[in-house]
Amino acid sequence: MEEISVKRVKHFKNQSCRENLQLLDKKLEAHTFQLKNIMRNSDKTHGKSGSNQSGKPFDFVRCPKRHILLKFYYLGWNYHGFVEQEDTTNTIEHHIFEALRKSCLVENRKSSNYHRCGRTDKGVSAFSQVISLNVRSKLIPSDQKGFHKELSYCKMLNRILPKDIKCIAWAPVGDNYSARFDCKSRSYKYFFPKGNLDIDGMNKAASYLVGHHDFRNICKMDVANGVVTFARTIQDARIICHDDENSERSGYNMCHLLIKSQAFLWHQIRCIMGILLLVGQGKEKPEIFLDLFDIEVCPRKPQYSLAHEVPLNLFHCDYDDVEWFYDDEELLLTIKTLQKDWTFNAVKAAMVRSMLEDLEDRVKSEESLSFQNEGLIQGVQSKIYQPLMERITCGMCTLNVPSSPHIRQSIPTHQKVVSYIVPLIPFDMYCLRHSDTLRAFGLC
Repeated sequence: MEEISVKRVKHFKNQSCRENLQLLDKKLEAHTFQLKNIMRNSDKTHGKSGSNQSGKPFDFVRCPKRHILLKFYYLGWNYHGFVEQEDTTNTIEHHIFEALRKSCLVENRKSSNYHRCGRTDKGVSAFSQVISLNVRSKLIPSDQKGFHKELSYCKMLNRILPKDIKCIAWAPVGDNYSARFDCKSRSYKYFFPKGNLDIDGMNKAASYLVGHHDFRNICKMDVANGVVTFARTIQDARIICHDDENSERSGYNMCHLLIKSQAFLWHQIRCIMGILLLVGQGKEKPEIFLDLFDIEVCPRKPQYSLAHEVPLNLFHCDYDDVEWFYDDEELLLTIKTLQKDWTFNAVKAAMVRSMLEDLEDRVKSEESLSFQNEGLIQGVQSKIYQPLMERITCGMCTLNVPSSPHIRQSIPTHQKVVSYIVPLIPFDMYCLRHSDTLRAFGLC
């Protein structure tokens, strides 16, 4: 009996060691991948990747340069967001700079005076993502006024970019023009099926968003990037429905939320849409936004789920005095590519729709069969709904943040230490997510 117990203990120890080794192997593999990306980015920063077809380094010194805007569309469903990351190459920004370097339009990112308009998250798409940077030109500075004599920037990039990322226009701007800071407004669209939603109630709720409000209860904290104020001005917010069918199956008609502002907070639109869907389902009143704006009524953020990221699209970025150049030949190729994507997705949708219609005709129940929107709110949905204002709230997170290059971007220079309260997520959850940042600040 004692021998059996000893064997079991040894077996458990061996099993535990094996699991630990497997876990360690995965960590080392991820760390190695991250280091390779850092080394690759370092090589690109020092200009080792720019070369011509003969293999010789491209001589950027001999080429004139100009500052321009580039406008891209991308379907972000299969990417890990727009911004380049150290632990993955599956980002939009990575592919854009790969194309810029391979076409010898830029030597490296560091010297390109680069700015981006928006930071779309994983799974989010864009029809009008704009970047500004210095690129190679074939015109001398005194002759850089026209479009047609210049390099075909869109064509050069689109021959290298993946098929779901395309450059659709470019514009000449001044040397100090920034795609981020000179953007007057950003418009997003969030697409969703009508289902059995109360569109009038959702539109009424959306109307309360317009104006200047405190959105600390309708976003996620982004303290690592220096965001310490949560007041934003929404210029427009409304629900628009299209493909209106006068049929019993109008629940399959598509709608979208159009929301416009100069700047948005992290996950602000997905939080807004998550609440709007609750209003459309009749679970919340349209005035719920007024309660969430009032910090005295709602000092801490109630715990609720985000809307899914796939239907979100950065649809338009507005700039003053910018003349965009569109290459008709390149636009035709881009339209052809998008139509091909639309064809296969529309065929799949029609196929699923025909299956649904057949199944719905066989159901004899008088209950509503409109479940189209249930998958748009992330997380497990409780059978017994609890109103937002009665839910458990997120904990207070009070941080004394010393001066740092990340935080000081939005803090007055005379303040060396800032204390602020962010009632967004439990403190222990925040520490778990941002342990590296807190450790860098000497807070843990």
